[in-house]
This record gives sequence, structure tokens and C-alpha cells, in this order.
Amino acid sequence: MAKDIHCLVTGVTGYIGGRLVPRLLEKGYRVRVLSRDTSRLQGRPWINEVEVVQADVLQPQTLGQAFENIDVAYYLIHSMSGNNSSGFHSRDIQAARNFSHVAEEEEVERIIYLGGLGDPEDQLSEHLASRQKTGQVLHDSNVSVTEFRAAVVVGSGSKSFEMIRYLTERVPIMICPSWVYSKVQPIAIRDVLQYLVSVLEKPETKDEIIEIGGNSVITYGDMMQIYAKINGLKRLLIPVPVLTPSLSSHWVHWMTPVPASLARPLIEGLKNDVIVKDDKAAKLFPEINPLTYEKAVELAMVRINTEDVETTWNDALISSKGNEKPVMLKSKQGLNIERRMRKVEATPQQVFDTFSSLGGEKGWLAYEWAWKLRGILDRLVGGVGFRRGRRHPTELRVGDALDFWRVEAIKPGQLLRLRAEMKVPGRAWLEFQSLAQEDGKTKLVQTAYFAPKGLLGLLYWYGLYPLHALIFSSMIDNIAAETTSS
Repeated sequence: MAKDIHCLVTGVTGYIGGRLVPRLLEKGYRVRVLSRDTSRLQGRPWINEVEVVQADVLQPQTLGQAFENIDVAYYLIHSMSGNNSSGFHSRDIQAARNFSHVAEEEEVERIIYLGGLGDPEDQLSEHLASRQKTGQVLHDSNVSVTEFRAAVVVGSGSKSFEMIRYLTERVPIMICPSWVYSKVQPIAIRDVLQYLVSVLEKPETKDEIIEIGGNSVITYGDMMQIYAKINGLKRLLIPVPVLTPSLSSHWVHWMTPVPASLARPLIEGLKNDVIVKDDKAAKLFPEINPLTYEKAVELAMVRINTEDVETTWNDALISSKGNEKPVMLKSKQGLNIERRMRKVEATPQQVFDTFSSLGGEKGWLAYEWAWKLRGILDRLVGGVGFRRGRRHPTELRVGDALDFWRVEAIKPGQLLRLRAEMKVPGRAWLEFQSLAQEDGKTKLVQTAYFAPKGLLGLLYWYGLYPLHALIFSSMIDNIAAETTSS
């Protein structure tokens, strides 16, 4: 019975692990999760359904409790996910050695590992070689190991897919190195998860290396062109004979959210063809019919467009704590984010009442001429303009028009989120929050979100930022001032 199998899942703050846990729970398995920083698990919808153990695979003395009474352990850890990718190979090997040693001591029946595709006889990049060497270290123990090997995982928020997505979105004419013609067999995240869950009921997969891939063998250039076609974009790829991994990684650094330190090991691996060479997966898992790349992209875009992204590649890199700054700019899941915060001598309801009455006759409390000019320009190009005003001077409900915004979400006394309906090269939101503080004050949080479409969207965001900085900074100050004076 499924409930009789007790699973340990590592890498739960990462992309794959965070999605695997709820799938195991849905099937009735008992789940324990391991994390070196359990505070990062706060807010996960499954947190109250699992056992949580704080431990670090690089500190084997902390691992004993995690393995007690465990039948199957998922090894989904990759050191390159850390803030410093240098030396990831040695950390991977040491972590795997520690993990398998303690698993053997605690008499774990099986380790399930997700590694990387690539012909071992090729001159693999350090990144791909590290993934396969990690699997070898796990196999060297006396614990049975099932090792899956996959190439690019296609899903909303996966690192490789985000690189493809951002490059294709933002660069209409791309100078490409020879690796764009390397063959790859991308696989949808839902197929990866299906393999990882289904393997528990297949004892015949013990001590096997299983190559998995989707139903498409294509090139990286094809991946970009197919993505462009699905999203209504036209892209031109111009191959060049020389473009070093270092130059390529810095290009990725500036054009996508993936930093150069993480992009370079991935790019170095793109020189290798990464395709499935045997049919073992089809024989062992006949019930799984992997998706095509096109279908995987379509499903990923549905998640992205509906903001239903379960986990992202950078989850493991971002702390849930940290010093708050008056202005915070960042990019996540295709969103450029500009956030400002002020503490106000008022109740959350009073602050909410002030920002929920913005627009219409009252205006926006800052640079009113700029808001009106933006409305005029929008009207000239066929947009809704600034003349819609608001239904009621103080009350709002979801769906109300508010000048050139639409009310998307309201939590009375706490939150108001507006979606832009003016013409912009992308999608934009403006959100306000009023958060009670222990000192009796209220934290006013004002956040502008922008999801750019293509290079024009990116230029729009950064080109208008100086003006936005003036407007939004003045607006939050005036909201705070009006609240305290009323």
C-alpha cells in the first residue's frame, strides 16, 4: 500500500523537490522533508502534511534523524543552486557521499536520484560530468539506487526554460554560437514528476539508470523558434563560429534573471547532445506517454499567464528573511518589481481607506499632470484612456474600472491590486497593502509589477523608471501624509 512507504525528500526549496512533495501526498505516501533552513518552507501549502527535519547534507552528523524509519530517499540536491557556483563539483560529490553513507547506516531501501543526460563517452562539461559522477557515488553504496537522467526540464519557472523564454522574448535578432544546433530532448516537468512518483511502485527499477526525455528531439535553436511561434513572436537567429561560454553567460546575465555564475555551467553543457539513447523508460513505464516540446511550452505558458507558478528555479536562492529596503527592484517569473514601504502612524484600516480612494476626481496624489498625459497618449493609440474615473468616490469592488486600471483583488483593510488596461508592451499591476506592526503603526507597501513583452517591453520599463521613481515615491509619501492628517 502507498501509505506504507515512508519517503524522505531533499531539495524541497528547489524547483523539482517543491513540486514532488504534493504529488507524493496526493498518492497517499508518508513524506518527510529535509532542509537546511526550514524557515524557507513557511507558506508552502503542504507544510502541515509532512514531517520537517532541519539538516545539511554537507554536515553528516545532522542527518541521522532525517533517515529514521525511511524506506525511500529522494536525492534532489545540486550544489550549483547555491549563491556561489564555484566548486560545485566537489560539493556535489561530498554531499552525495554523506547522504548515501547515512542512508546505508539507517538501512534505507532505495535512493531515487535525478541527474543529467549526456553520453559518458563524450567530453562532457563539468556540470554534466558532475551530475553523472554524483549518481555514481550514490550507486557505490550498498543502498539500491534508481537514477533518472534528464535534459532540459520544461515548465513554468525551470531554470533552463526561463533562459530560453527570456532570450526569445527580449531579443528579436540573436547572435548565436554553435551550441544552438546541439540536439536536445526536453521533457515536461509533469512527465518528470510522473516518473519520480511512479517509480515507487516499480521494484524492477532498482539499481537502474533510466534516461528520460520528451517526445521531441530538436535543437536549442528549435526550442527558441518554437517558443516564439507559440507566443506570436518572430525571431531571427544568426549563427557565429565563436562565442565563448563566458560571453554567452554574460549575455544571459543581462537579458534574463539567471546570473552569469549559474548560466555559465549550463551553457558549457550545451555543446553536448543530450538525448535518450535507449528505450528503458518506455519498457519500464509504458503508462507514461511523454509530451512534445510544443505541448510542454503551451502548458508552461498557461501557468505563467495565470500566475499559477508552483515553484521556480530561484526558490532555493532567496531567503524568506532579510533587511527590508524602502525601494526594492527585482525580477521574478518575468515580472519586474518596484516596491516601496513606509511606516504610518495610523491603523491598517485608515491606510487602506486612503489608498482605496485613489483615482477619479481625487486623483493619484502625485504628478497629476503625468497621469493625465499618460491617459491622453493611451487614448491617441486606441487605449481606454484616463476618462473612465471610478464608480464610487470611496468604495471599490473587484471588477471596477478605475481610470485606466481595473480592480483585480481586494482584501478589506489590507490589500488593493489594480491591473493596468492602458496600452503597454507587456502587463502591469499596481498593488497597495496595509500591514499591522507590533509597535502599533502600519506598514504601507506600494508595489508596481511589470511583465515586459519582448525587447520593447524591457526598454519601456527601464526607460520610464526615472519618471516612475519620482511619481511612485511622491505618491506613497502623500498617501502616508494624507492618512495621518485625516
